[in-house]
Amino acid sequence: MMNWLKSNLDYGKSLVDSGVEGARSAGTTMLNGECLGSVLSHSAHKSWPSAVVGAGLGILCGLAGRRKTSAVFACGLLGGAAGFGAGLAWETRRLTESMARGAMKQMNGVRDAHWLERNPIDYA
Repeated sequence: MMNWLKSNLDYGKSLVDSGVEGARSAGTTMLNGECLGSVLSHSAHKSWPSAVVGAGLGILCGLAGRRKTSAVFACGLLGGAAGFGAGLAWETRRLTESMARGAMKQMNGVRDAHWLERNPIDYA
């Protein structure tokens, strides 16, 4: 039982490590020497219109429900946060896609090696 647990923990750790390395490598390639902070800052600046629309919709929903002023304000904040998050996700979608693809590529290599280790192929 302990050998099985240790083996699976080692396999899980190698999967996570390979995924992180694949994402890091793909992200570095996608950024092409540009700083991640500047990319995120640029994307955040482009996400503010989505935040304003989300806040407006949140306020309208709060007003439609005939809620107290504090609840309408909270609805506006939640809508603004949701809009900002959606806008940021949209602006960074190519980087995120590249990193996810790199992580999966590396993890598939580890999975294949693990499978071959457990199921050796006899060509004789």
